[in-house]
Amino acid sequence: MPANAPLSLAQLVAQAARQLDAAQLSYGHGTTNAWDEAAWLVLWRLGLPLDTDLDGPAGNTPIAAPQQAAALALIERRIAERTPAAYLTQEAWLHGLPFYIDERAIIPRSLIAAPLLDGHFDAWLPAPAPEHTAENAPRVLDLCTGNGSLAIIAALAWPDARIDALDISADALAVAAINCRKHGVQERVRLIESDGLQALDPARDRYHLILCNPPYVNSQSMAALPPEYRAEPNLALAGGPDGMDFIRTLLHALPPYMQPHAPLVLEIGHERPHFERAFPQLNPLWLETDAGNDQVLALTREDLQQLPPLQQAAR
Repeated sequence: MPANAPLSLAQLVAQAARQLDAAQLSYGHGTTNAWDEAAWLVLWRLGLPLDTDLDGPAGNTPIAAPQQAAALALIERRIAERTPAAYLTQEAWLHGLPFYIDERAIIPRSLIAAPLLDGHFDAWLPAPAPEHTAENAPRVLDLCTGNGSLAIIAALAWPDARIDALDISADALAVAAINCRKHGVQERVRLIESDGLQALDPARDRYHLILCNPPYVNSQSMAALPPEYRAEPNLALAGGPDGMDFIRTLLHALPPYMQPHAPLVLEIGHERPHFERAFPQLNPLWLETDAGNDQVLALTREDLQQLPPLQQAAR
């Protein structure tokens, strides 16, 4: 190949992948390796579909020098800033669904999304009433909604349900509002700024299903996070010394907001040992996810009612 010949699309992605790999970056915000990250960033910068087949004819397409320089500049920015690719592109994908994202909210990657999309929670909602009204609609709460992805997936999965999405961060809720409009569910997802459950009224707000991907990373793990994860809002990640600070308060406060036998689906990541030490009375149902069966659990209202008072549990 002549020295000045333009790189093909596949060659450009390969070069970008080598640069990313040499920089020893951290992944986990939509990709798991340098090649996939390079393909994402290069294709996005060139305005090409993210599912472009680089092994097919499209991979042989020559890329003009200005476009090549623009793509490699984005790769260099990824390396220099250690900013997650999703923030650079302002787009994240969760099981095939696109979401707008920026630094105001955590990048969507919840393990709850897959079983929700696959219909594994459908049986936990009441059957639709013969005459559907807003008053008798199934009610779902997405607590710590962040960018709104789980609330939106719930709204798409259950068109008859009323969805409330709570977060303490007004910034995150602004991102969630963009995503609700993007997916056309802004009329069915109610976004509420709330510190935990404080903005709710148990006399009015009682749910058939609660989803929660809370801040659960323990302090030791927080201190060891790579720059890509520290680029996300600390408020959405840090769970205190054992990762259970928010969860401990939540589990004691939830029962009045739950219908009889209503389940809470709770993501705790790698904190199962800390969870079991904090709540030895509980015997949750551990749910199968893309990451195994020890990172997402389900508890009913009746399970949570077995907990001792919070002050007693803290002793």
